[in-house]
Amino acid sequence: MKTALLSLILLTAGSSIVPAQVGQDLKHAGEDTKDAAKTGTEDTKTATKKAYHKTTHAVKKGTHKTATATEKGADKVAGKTE
Repeated sequence: MKTALLSLILLTAGSSIVPAQVGQDLKHAGEDTKDAAKTGTEDTKTATKKAYHKTTHAVKKGTHKTATATEKGADKVAGKTE
């Protein structure tokens, strides 16, 4: 009788622990998903800022280069038109 009672207690205790573990696993899975989404958005934000700055720099550099070449060409032609 003691063995049956002990078995019944162990089975009952074990079955109450399993649902708690499943719930905890689901909670961790939800947190992992949230963290992954947050990391993904932060990476996208960083990459977008980096691309913006590089593009801005390239446009400014190209504009300056074009202006300098135009000025240089104008100086060459200035003496020939008179």
